[in-house]
Amino acid sequence: MSDLTKLTIAAARDALRKGEVTSAELTSACLTAIDAADTLNAFVHKTPEVAESQAKSADQRIQAGEAPDLCGIPLGIKDLFCTKGVASQAASRILEGFNPEYESTVTTQLFDAGAVMLGKLNMDEFAMGSSNETSVYGDAVNPWKVDDRQLTPGGSSGGSAAAVAADLCLGATGTDTGGSIRQPAAFTGITGIKPTYGRVSRWGVVAFASSLDQAGPMTKDVRDSAIMLQAMSGFDAKDSTSANIPVPDFEAALTGDIRGKVIGIPKEYRMDGMPAEIEKLWQDGTAMLRDAGAEVRDITLPHTKYALPAYYVIAPAEASSNLARYDGVRFGHRAKLDAGDGITEMYEKTRAEGFGPEVQRRVMVGTYVLSAGFYDAYYNRARRVRALIKRDFDQVFADGVDAILTPATPSAAFGLGEMKNADPIQMYLNDVFTVTVNLAGLPGISVPAGLDAKGLPLGLQLIGRPWEEGDLLNVAYALERSAGFNAKPAKWW
Repeated sequence: MSDLTKLTIAAARDALRKGEVTSAELTSACLTAIDAADTLNAFVHKTPEVAESQAKSADQRIQAGEAPDLCGIPLGIKDLFCTKGVASQAASRILEGFNPEYESTVTTQLFDAGAVMLGKLNMDEFAMGSSNETSVYGDAVNPWKVDDRQLTPGGSSGGSAAAVAADLCLGATGTDTGGSIRQPAAFTGITGIKPTYGRVSRWGVVAFASSLDQAGPMTKDVRDSAIMLQAMSGFDAKDSTSANIPVPDFEAALTGDIRGKVIGIPKEYRMDGMPAEIEKLWQDGTAMLRDAGAEVRDITLPHTKYALPAYYVIAPAEASSNLARYDGVRFGHRAKLDAGDGITEMYEKTRAEGFGPEVQRRVMVGTYVLSAGFYDAYYNRARRVRALIKRDFDQVFADGVDAILTPATPSAAFGLGEMKNADPIQMYLNDVFTVTVNLAGLPGISVPAGLDAKGLPLGLQLIGRPWEEGDLLNVAYALERSAGFNAKPAKWW
């Protein structure tokens, strides 16, 4: 078989079962593609020895029969997931040299299913960013290119998005705290799902904002997302927020039949200054779902306008608490100290050297909003707003809406460096359509649905009922089939 790296997970699974290809061949093709794509800076820790060993074991399992769906499938792992004996830095200097002695629950489940790890993927430092420009490894680059600029693949899961879009791996893990799976998926023309909070274990995933973080798959299409999410999901006693709820067969839910489903269109997502292309894409997506037999209904989510301010209080507050553990004492980077320096100076110098500017900014904001005198004015108020945002969604779903359709991003991918000197708020506005889903703990998926005038991919977002990822994936599958998006970036790297 030629072009092995272009296979979807589903197609590769079938080819492996039929003996048309081996995991070793598939893995070798991906490793070759990765080595030729250093320009994209997607893979930051390559693990060819691990990959070849896992592929060999997978081939033996497949030959013996009874192999799980992901057996032999080469994947990339976001640098936020702890992988035993392999550098896990969260793209930060402060975790330089950290090789965990344990495996995250998600990667354990993937490897138990026979998946192959090709290496660790670039990301924004501690998952803080929307453009993959805050990484200690340097910028990840979008494989899509329409002029002489290098474009952002989005963030924080930018390396994952770039690697899947460029066919360096068949799928990748991502994490989503305010849109970090869905926004990069939209920017690179792939599919990314953030499951319901508690569906996938957070144990062994470096924490950013613990009440918002959720891991999920980033894949070439909806079916692949269903297959990979199945393997990643499940109860984990080591994660106190993990839900002890059965995991259905997500792939079996993909019938494409959405007749009678009610799709909500929230008026609050029609932002001032929204590009005409985004508005048209949204209208086209609405028409596609209506033509597929769904009922389309206008809905209101009145507290949406408060979502970004609430998110940028809650997320930094939780980050400042979570990142307090990086002090140079037990693991990771430690600053060189001068004679007479004590423990306080060690903390200060280590954090000043180890954390990048965006992480420092968010830690300072978070510490401020949690401080005496401001806790009620900011943090408690944001928590109350969060409850109102969740109530908006609960009301809509109680009224019979099955899924909500919105744009995934306010624009197509922008050039790397274009927002470097802009007000940070401009960058934060990239998350305007995605943060509500994290605040409410709901599942959300980005599906590529078209190209802008320059030829860059645009995505649509579907938001589902809690714990009903199967239904959400099926609506996404119907949308995917109607949109017929099959564009790929022309290879330039």
